[in-house]
Amino acid sequence: MEASRMTNPYLTLEGVSYTLPQGKTLFSQLNETFDSRRTGLVGRNGVGKTILAQILAGQLQPSSGRCLRSGKVHYLAQQVVSVSGLRVADLAGVGPTLDALARIEAGSSAVEDFNLIEDRWDIRQQLQEALERNGLGHLTAETPAETLSGGQAMRLSLINALLSQADFLILDEPSNHLDRDNRLALIEQLRHWPHGLLVISHDRQLLDTMERIVELSSLGLRSYGGNYSHYAEQKALEQQNALDQLEHRKLERQRAESTMQEQRQRQERRQARGNQQGKQANQAKILLDRQKGRSEATTGKLHQQHVTAQKQLAQRVQEAAELIEQDTAINLHALPLMPLTRQRVVELDEVKLPYVPANQAPVTLLLSGQQRVGVIGPNGCGKSTLLKVIAGQLEPLAGHCKVVPQHVYLDQGLADLDPQQTVLEQIQAVNRKSSEGDLRMRLAQLGLDAQKVTGPSGALSGGERLKAALACVLYADPPPQLLLLDEPSNHLDLPSTLALETMLSSYQGTLMVVSHDDAFMNNLGLTERLEFSEEGWRLLTW
Repeated sequence: MEASRMTNPYLTLEGVSYTLPQGKTLFSQLNETFDSRRTGLVGRNGVGKTILAQILAGQLQPSSGRCLRSGKVHYLAQQVVSVSGLRVADLAGVGPTLDALARIEAGSSAVEDFNLIEDRWDIRQQLQEALERNGLGHLTAETPAETLSGGQAMRLSLINALLSQADFLILDEPSNHLDRDNRLALIEQLRHWPHGLLVISHDRQLLDTMERIVELSSLGLRSYGGNYSHYAEQKALEQQNALDQLEHRKLERQRAESTMQEQRQRQERRQARGNQQGKQANQAKILLDRQKGRSEATTGKLHQQHVTAQKQLAQRVQEAAELIEQDTAINLHALPLMPLTRQRVVELDEVKLPYVPANQAPVTLLLSGQQRVGVIGPNGCGKSTLLKVIAGQLEPLAGHCKVVPQHVYLDQGLADLDPQQTVLEQIQAVNRKSSEGDLRMRLAQLGLDAQKVTGPSGALSGGERLKAALACVLYADPPPQLLLLDEPSNHLDLPSTLALETMLSSYQGTLMVVSHDDAFMNNLGLTERLEFSEEGWRLLTW
């Protein structure tokens, strides 16, 4: 990689706030500087990490405050854009430059072509070397992007970032869709990136290679020196201390209120005795009135002291409570029961997959009810293509494919979730038996509150969109007999991933899931693995 053009690249937030179109304040008064240290940005789904990244990259303006930048910033979004009509060169970010070079070689003297080239006359060689380094040497600049797997498309987007000559890279979930080997390769590339770097991720292995972790939460931004393991340890300690402090303040208030209650009772008893003695004593009325006045003044003064003390105690409790993050608990509604059946659900007979090497062996597969299969293999072997063929979204080149009609496929881009419609509208469309209140409750248990389910689903974060899409599948009436999931844990924070594991463990139909997250797959109660090797696809016991 080239030496840095900027000695000290930085991105600085000064009093940055952002309010969503619906009026909700996402975050406010953020002040932080991101410098040359490799930094990981973490936080719960929906807290605003992607919005903040777009502000830092200059793609979005804050509602108030400002962002200062040194040099060129390159932003890699968490969702790879639609690849229809694009080439490998376009995904790698060098399509226009290569086209300009081709025109110059054909005799063009247009100034705009030379401006596009600048000093990158070796751009073909740079691209080819980058493809080779990333295990994509079999591709050419003109290869259609729609023939690529999600992992291959992500690797090309990463090549785009690394060839961008940027002073600062902002990468949003860059390890999503990458297999194990390519995740390790990405980690090694970023370890040697010489410029500014901000990585938004829930990938603990990647975050452990960062030099600093910055957390965005309901409390704002908080910087932690060290990697993710250090952050997690410090975070747990902080939260426990905050909870202990809150408990201490509540106990302090309880004891003080008990003491004040005793003081009031003593004063009331003294006042009662004074009144009784006044009735029995043979004193002048003026003296009795003075005595009564002094007693009432004492009682009033005591009452005022107690009111002031209670306000101070409540303020101390409130201050302690504000140090604890307002995390939304992830809970689950019981999934509907499904009748046990051994009905044949998937039948593939010598199916030849499209978009894979021509010499790849065909697939033969039989699945029945309650089988739970993990699909395992490297990027580009056809895992997503296999699921699309089973779902009927792609035609096989040869062979026979028969699948039950009651099936649902959730792809990596969540194409079935209409970004223009609300989540509530979409779940009501697939479940007409449950009341609106019941469906709202189920969505709220997944951390999708009233504001999120009544706005366009396209405005949700990646993790929230996945939870919404899964809710529309798993809470459908009737639920599908076959569920096909492609990298479902991508974009999810850890609490949401654990909730997803629980949701899928409760699903009683036939499950096929593609994932490179070993821990996630091990927690799904899978019965078999469909594994790719040079000999082809084999169904083995999990």
